[in-house]
Amino acid sequence: MKNFIQTIQDIWKIEELRNKIILTLGLMVVYRLAAQLPLPGIDPTQLTGLQNTTDANNLLGLLNAFTGGAFAQASVMALGIMPYISASIVVQLMGIAVPYLQKLQKEGESGRKKINQITRWLTIGILLVQAPAYIASLPSLGIPESAFLLGRGLTFWFSSILLLTTGTVFAMWLGERITDKGIGNGISLLIMIGIIARLPATFIQEVSSRTEQGNGGALMIFIEVVVWLVVILLSVFLVTAVRKIAVQYARRTVAGNIQDVAGARQYIPLKLNSAGVMPIIFAQALMFLPALLANSNNETVQAIGLPFKNIFGFWYNLVFAILIIVFSYFYTAITIPTNKMADDLKRSGGFLPGIRPGKETADHLDAILSRITLPGSIFLAALAVLPALIVQAGVQAGWAVFYGGTSLLIMVGVAIDTIQQINSHLLNRHYDGLMKTGTKRKSVA
Repeated sequence: MKNFIQTIQDIWKIEELRNKIILTLGLMVVYRLAAQLPLPGIDPTQLTGLQNTTDANNLLGLLNAFTGGAFAQASVMALGIMPYISASIVVQLMGIAVPYLQKLQKEGESGRKKINQITRWLTIGILLVQAPAYIASLPSLGIPESAFLLGRGLTFWFSSILLLTTGTVFAMWLGERITDKGIGNGISLLIMIGIIARLPATFIQEVSSRTEQGNGGALMIFIEVVVWLVVILLSVFLVTAVRKIAVQYARRTVAGNIQDVAGARQYIPLKLNSAGVMPIIFAQALMFLPALLANSNNETVQAIGLPFKNIFGFWYNLVFAILIIVFSYFYTAITIPTNKMADDLKRSGGFLPGIRPGKETADHLDAILSRITLPGSIFLAALAVLPALIVQAGVQAGWAVFYGGTSLLIMVGVAIDTIQQINSHLLNRHYDGLMKTGTKRKSVA
């Protein structure tokens, strides 16, 4: 605790870091306040039906979790930042097949700016589809006609579509400002803060269920918290675990002097889970399709889709886990260019001990990546379906979703990334260097 307090004091002493953190917290507060604003013309006191429809045991509950409850409140931020995420995924996948995007990816900073601009315009295009779909679905999601105070005429449709689009664009702008001027990845932080916003309420409901109904009492709550902390530790391991591949360099001549770096071995870190949470996001996007079959008028088709409506059901989680493993290999293959890594090593005079530079090195790296991706993908799939097992143990659905899946992995991944950035500022400001003794220097005014 003493070291933690000292770290907080060190952070506060560094004006630049202090301002970044204050700005980040302030923009996140603005995002959460905006999420509480209902669409004009909708009575916020008549949203009980919508909130019941978007409970935790269906796919709409997942959408509601990512928006921090704004989806169930018919808020101007009801679509959250997810359209931007969808556009980013589409642009990233198109970068594999579209030569123009491949060219932009090689142009450095200028190319990245153009890709970001394309992503923004694609986000607006997605919003022009999702916003009308959301408004049209409100009556079927449980909002009575009496809740539409001014009716559902052209004025209501136009203003609602405009506000929903503006809300997501505003959230996108907030995320980019956090990334540029604050600390951490802004888009990821907005998703995380939306997920965390529902955590206290779901935990209080679980406590009430255990204590007031005599369902295990304080002992069961203690056990649940301990299990939750263990799952968080396992998630941290999944996010941070790497396989180090030893690399050696030949002797190099620098400024007329021979630099012998062959004795100083370096490493290529290959992550156990290189794909992050993207396989879960891809898999969940596909899992919407069989769930839609349950709404069909055809009894046969309806029977096929019905088992997939419950996100805690056996068939849903079995298919979900298989898709996660498949997408883990797919996403790792398109994001980890082993051929480019081998070429860069060869160009810099590096080599893997016992492996010839060039194609053999690329094949060796690819083989290692394939081997470590299997346990990583299985581990990821196990964490993704863990909430379904937790529900079977009697835990309420709202609290169970925090035991794994996208919600927990996003929280862990974003927290680790933000802490690393803060730590980097601390080391650059207070330490002689990352490779030295680590002794603090005196603070410079």
